[in-house]
Order: sequence, then C-alpha cells, then structure tokens
Amino acid sequence: MKREKPKKAVALRYDAEADAAPRIIAKGQRIIAEKIIAVAKEHGIHVHEDPDLVAVLSKLDINIPIPESLYQAVAEVLAFVYRLNKQRAK
Repeated sequence: MKREKPKKAVALRYDAEADAAPRIIAKGQRIIAEKIIAVAKEHGIHVHEDPDLVAVLSKLDINIPIPESLYQAVAEVLAFVYRLNKQRAK
C-alpha cells in the first residue's frame, strides 16, 4: 500500500502597492493545512494545487518576501488567479 505524503498548504499575499514581492502569510501540514484551505474557500479565495511549489514555499519563513528564484513560478500562479477573478467578475 502506497503511503500518502502529509497534506501541506501555503497561503500567499501580494499587494503590488505595498509589497516588493509576494509573502507567505500562513503555512502548515495536515490539520493546519486543511484549515488554511477551508478558510480560503470560505472567503472565496482560489486554492491552487501545486505540490512541488508548496514543498519549496513551505521551507520559507512566514512574512518574508519570497526569493527571486521563485518569482516566475509564483507569478504564473498569481496570473492564473487574477484571470479567474476577472472572469468571475463578468
């Protein structure tokens, strides 16, 4: 039987006017991850699943701008989310 990896979640915030780069505002595994996802869904925030990106982001400290090496990956996710939000607004 294949053993599942513990569920992980990372929440990002990006305010182009206030932040130079996105910041991790919450992260956790198992029950904490499930709570982060539940809170996001309750507030209509899109939940994007990318286990590789979460694995990297979960190693970073909270409230520190993400490093430049992750800009491209995070920018792609944010662009996707912005497009979704724009479509929902129509």
